[in-house]
Amino acid sequence: MRQAIGSHAFPGAAIAITLGNQLIALQGFGQYTYDTSSPQVTAETIFDLASVSKVLPTTAVTALLYERGLLDLEMPLISMVPEFAGDDRRREEVTLRMLLAHCSGLPAYEKLYLRAESRERLLAAALAVPLAHEPGTHAEYSDIGFILLGVCLERLADEALDQFAQREVFGPLGLTRTTYTPPHSWRSRIAPTADDRIFRHRLIQGEVQDENASVMGGVAGHAGVFSTAGDVAIFARAMLIARARQPGSKDEPSGGELFPSLLRPETLARFTERQSEPEGSSRALGWDTPSRPSQSGSHLSARSYGHLGYTGTSLWIDPERQLTITLLTNRTWPDCANQAIKQVRPAFHDAIVEAL
Repeated sequence: MRQAIGSHAFPGAAIAITLGNQLIALQGFGQYTYDTSSPQVTAETIFDLASVSKVLPTTAVTALLYERGLLDLEMPLISMVPEFAGDDRRREEVTLRMLLAHCSGLPAYEKLYLRAESRERLLAAALAVPLAHEPGTHAEYSDIGFILLGVCLERLADEALDQFAQREVFGPLGLTRTTYTPPHSWRSRIAPTADDRIFRHRLIQGEVQDENASVMGGVAGHAGVFSTAGDVAIFARAMLIARARQPGSKDEPSGGELFPSLLRPETLARFTERQSEPEGSSRALGWDTPSRPSQSGSHLSARSYGHLGYTGTSLWIDPERQLTITLLTNRTWPDCANQAIKQVRPAFHDAIVEAL
């Protein structure tokens, strides 16, 4: 981590590592920015999770609604979001499972924020994005898909995503430093992510870095959550314990009395299993699994699952080793150009497993 900071891969980072029922590392490195007078990053520093928000909490919310019988993975998106329908009849085939597995046919990303100045107009633009592929035939990681999934979840739950997540995910797990749209009083504890001189023309600290999520008011299915490494580790352990409690599991359910759980074992197993279609995809439902090569490194088991975030964040969970690894950075400081995180992440994960 110190080598990465020294080579300006990112100015600051916080890590959390759990093994079995123990938190074996919780530490901050570096500073908020490259300015030598900038505050030091500590274990309590709050980071913009970026797309790690797709699992904490969007996928977790989806799984909760699924196990409560309020959501069918094969339901067409248009059954809850009829505005998605259009002249292209293929849109009727897009299911919630396809959105979760990133094979809906929707493109990866569009700069919707350039033509939509409000949440309502951005959602309208997202709903009108044309399909780039036949639904179910092509794996393409899609922010657009998760924006629309977020809309669907809010309608199924009859509640705003941030409110449902607070009551059903953050609150029950005791994630007291995890939220969408953090209050102004938290700002000094949040690592800045960008000096935005193109779109917002201000320092981005305490507000979501993702521009589409920003126009949506900071609450979206694909991005927007802020958290600490310690809170993300609690969420990771909750996933691990649920998996370990599955009947017939080879994993030891250690630490259940110390860490809360969230989902039933069979629910988590369904969501973290790699999808068989489309062929060649590494995606589970909401989660990713190790590919070759992988940002998770070369040592985590094939049953591992995790997710990355654009700001330089990641979470990986290995049920065979009873290991979770949280890495939070602000590699997007000051202008998103630095891509060194792609070399740091796998080396970091490998170093941990080798040390253990």
